[in-house]
Amino acid sequence: MTETKIGVSPHRVGGYERVTGAQEYLADIPFADVLHAKLVTIPCGHARIISIDKSAAEAVPGVRLVMTADDLPQPVLRYGPQFQDRPVLAVGETKFHGEPVAAVAADSRDAAEEGVRLVRVEYEELPGVYTVEQALAPDAPLVREPELRPDDDLAESNVLTTRVYEWGDVESAEADLVVEESYSFPMITHFAIEPHGFVAAPDEDGIAIWSTIQHPYLLQKLMAGLLDLPLAKVRVYAPDPGGGFGGKQNIKLEPLVALMAMETGRPVRLVLTLDESFQANRRVSAEVTVRSGFDSEGHILFEDIESDYLLGAYADIAERVVAKSQYTAAGPYKVPNVRISARSILSNTTPACAFRGFGTPQVNWAVESNIDAAARALGVDRAQIRLRNLATRGEEVIPGDTPADGLWPEAVHKAMEMIGWDTPLPKGRGRGLAVGLKSSATTGLSYSTVRLLADGSAVVYAGTSDMGQGARTIFAQIVANELGTPVDRVKVIMGDTAVVPYDQQTSASRSTVFMGTAIMRACRDIQAQVKAMTVVAASVPESQIVVDRGVVNLPDRDEPVIDIVRASLGKLGGEVIGNGVYRKEIEPDHPLGGSPAFYEFNCTAIELSVDEDTGHITIHKHVIVGDTGKSLNPQQVAGQDEGAAIMGLGHTLMEHMILDESGFIRNLGAMDYRIPTSMDLPLRMESAAIENEDGPGPYGAKGVSEGGLLSVQSAVGSALADATGVVIRELPLTPEHVWRSLRDARQSEAQ
Repeated sequence: MTETKIGVSPHRVGGYERVTGAQEYLADIPFADVLHAKLVTIPCGHARIISIDKSAAEAVPGVRLVMTADDLPQPVLRYGPQFQDRPVLAVGETKFHGEPVAAVAADSRDAAEEGVRLVRVEYEELPGVYTVEQALAPDAPLVREPELRPDDDLAESNVLTTRVYEWGDVESAEADLVVEESYSFPMITHFAIEPHGFVAAPDEDGIAIWSTIQHPYLLQKLMAGLLDLPLAKVRVYAPDPGGGFGGKQNIKLEPLVALMAMETGRPVRLVLTLDESFQANRRVSAEVTVRSGFDSEGHILFEDIESDYLLGAYADIAERVVAKSQYTAAGPYKVPNVRISARSILSNTTPACAFRGFGTPQVNWAVESNIDAAARALGVDRAQIRLRNLATRGEEVIPGDTPADGLWPEAVHKAMEMIGWDTPLPKGRGRGLAVGLKSSATTGLSYSTVRLLADGSAVVYAGTSDMGQGARTIFAQIVANELGTPVDRVKVIMGDTAVVPYDQQTSASRSTVFMGTAIMRACRDIQAQVKAMTVVAASVPESQIVVDRGVVNLPDRDEPVIDIVRASLGKLGGEVIGNGVYRKEIEPDHPLGGSPAFYEFNCTAIELSVDEDTGHITIHKHVIVGDTGKSLNPQQVAGQDEGAAIMGLGHTLMEHMILDESGFIRNLGAMDYRIPTSMDLPLRMESAAIENEDGPGPYGAKGVSEGGLLSVQSAVGSALADATGVVIRELPLTPEHVWRSLRDARQSEAQ
């Protein structure tokens, strides 16, 4: 048996190119005769378009096309992954700051920018709704026209959908302690280093599209439907994006760029600026009220959760974010009585979409903070109250659904040990601890093809996107482990719908479990073929042959797989091709269309201090413990957990989009929108994994990458209250916000 390639951390596939700048991103790809596109927008959240004069722009040398909604086939095409609600260009009015009303394509970027400056848009600013309160007001202007919501009882409101999940009987549940509080989670942006980019070009009698998208096959399907083309005539290239975090999951401006390419007969490239990327998508903001009931020992008796999620002007995938996150809103606990009511609310703001954690941090902030409040009121240790309620492997968290799939208390005990939970605290410091649970993918379909070549090297084809999470490396490790070839002799091909087989999507931390299983099955298809070859080559019954990790075990000897393959292929050479598939079917009667394939569970512990003169928080130690099943590549798991944790510190301590009264985003770009830098990192950060090989993926793996940020805000809030005695329920915990809260608390105490 050869040395295992699993549970070790080989050099990252593509890592050298990423750190040296050699990797070719979408904006780097050369195109002959390409036109450069730029967008025309209006500087407010909601406006009526009175007229658009494009004559001066069209006269600019090099400008080849100025497109408005009037230039498009009527009625203007609308699109979206859940609701077909977003027009290719604004029709009649703009719904959010940054919505394009026109687009210019020119021979050079300078000409395109000059053309944009010369497009004259006459508009009338209209009242808009930019907060939950404004959107729900009885006289609120409607974001979506009622005629676009036929047969919808909510059409005359800004509520897109309501979701209710419940079990037990909250109304009749009695408790020794009831905690009821409201919490706020802000709008934040994804801030991927690579901005959104799109290229489209005529391709014989079809269209070719290059996009930074995470779901190339979903883009192919949606574009084929919009353009009335067969799937075979829509080719999507998806170069490895420079970060996605959910913001690049779904279709954005590809329809516009495709129509411009079809109109001009030339390739058209649109690469957004960082400011424009802020206007392309964001995380769903939320207002959450939680009423929690406990007995005297801290057991949770009921959770009554009401959530209002502010989606934005168009639905994108955000309603699914609400539906899925709220389904597990009560967390990883055994709660006998639960009622969860969630509203998805439209507003004149940037359309919200998927974001790492998929709506879970918003409700986690509320539920975990309420548990902390109960612990303080009951005099129960904050870690112990969680341990008393946590489900463990095989126990249900939602009646009749996927039970707990890990020994979750082990993660809490490990985090307590790493943070020194029971040790004395230095003066002025506080500790906090919180847990988070996220449902993984509920349905899925992944195909893979693996080719074992005559020299023992291998090629694997996968429709997954590698956004930096390391999917290429994991896939190479699986192939190397199954076929016995070195990792550096495995080539992973991705990103072209005309070359790689179908993969439904890259999201919900599914790649290792779903595509990884498909790849492992493709390798085992090859192993079965090698076994059949061995029967002939060695004249040994199939029952006496075992093929494992690149070695053929015979009764009297072992032979490398490649030796058997070479002998069987003969002088003509060739290859052995294996195919694999992972399929998780739709469950029509399930509230989400399917049960979770696995859960991401994480425990975060924080030790911090607060400068009460400035409100500045210093994180002295940040601990992350995830339940991974099996860490196929420990270094990548640590990187994913720690990267997610730092991202979580962003929305906890500093990140928020600021809108003025007209819906204009005041802090576009890197100068005015703060994300964590090296100066903001914890003084110490440690991560660990709980590995019991109890996941559904290869070798017992579960997905990772989101767990590390699920409860960062809750753990920091807990530690802040421990250090200062002051509880804050609105994020982010900026120095000014903390300082004002401390000042107000001290003044109240003095009165």
